[in-house]
Amino acid sequence: MSNTQLIIEERAADIGNFMVGRLLPFRQKRNVGPFSFIDHMGPAEMDKDTNLDVAPHPHIGLSTLTYLFEGSIQHKDSLGSDIEIKPGAVNWMTAGKGVVHSERTPEYLRNKEKSLHGLQIWVALPKNLEQSEPSFSHIEEKDIPHWSEQGAQFKLIAGKAFDKESPVPVHSELYFIEIKSDHKQQIDIGKDLYGESALYILEGSINADGHNYGNKQILVAKDSTLCSFEMEPNTTIYIFGGTPFDEERYIHWNFVNSDKEVIEKAKKDWENQNLDAFPKVVGDEEEYVPLPKPRIR
Repeated sequence: MSNTQLIIEERAADIGNFMVGRLLPFRQKRNVGPFSFIDHMGPAEMDKDTNLDVAPHPHIGLSTLTYLFEGSIQHKDSLGSDIEIKPGAVNWMTAGKGVVHSERTPEYLRNKEKSLHGLQIWVALPKNLEQSEPSFSHIEEKDIPHWSEQGAQFKLIAGKAFDKESPVPVHSELYFIEIKSDHKQQIDIGKDLYGESALYILEGSINADGHNYGNKQILVAKDSTLCSFEMEPNTTIYIFGGTPFDEERYIHWNFVNSDKEVIEKAKKDWENQNLDAFPKVVGDEEEYVPLPKPRIR
């Protein structure tokens, strides 16, 4: 019996001056465990006149996870954080009741040719933490658990699995796993997973349930404990999921919450530039991304 519940194709989306591939949410699957949003940035080659410039914008009710394969992003936020993230490291920002941040090409790269490639992820917060104080953590690549098993290379980027725990300070039961293999290899990891689970193919392909699946596809499992597949040579995949919440999560723009009224208040606060709710980004105070206008249908 097939363990593949749903196959999601990566879809193009626009985040200002940069095109991305959107993986979640999808109309048939809004969340996988606590994961509510995933964008695949790039790969993009940028000349000296092209830079990533995502101006200050707000979040509530979620944690953001930024993980790069190539390039560099300068993160600044309303907490005073100012840090460059490079490939293999993790930026983990918990918005709680409200935070503002910007993501830009670092100054020393702005007049140079550069590349950018990575994942940006939103993880919804448990209901009791949706109004918590915001926080930010940066975890270096060397501190991320990594090991070889079943002839493949594993990283536990966030969460708990395989009797290991990542130092990323998550707030619920989840996992975000990288697996790489340079040769054909059978992988059986269902006994180490729990809750809901999905598999994203970054490059290469896998064989599962008698089918071959290529890059830029997400496979959502019917039962995470039955996760078994064959990796083709030179394949990189990401497995994410965990225990889903009891309450539904609503998303409007950059806001995630279990209460629609909280989202409506956040919209008004941002539109009115209420600095008590959404302080300025330290060192990036001049610009901000306006609240999007409602679509005319």
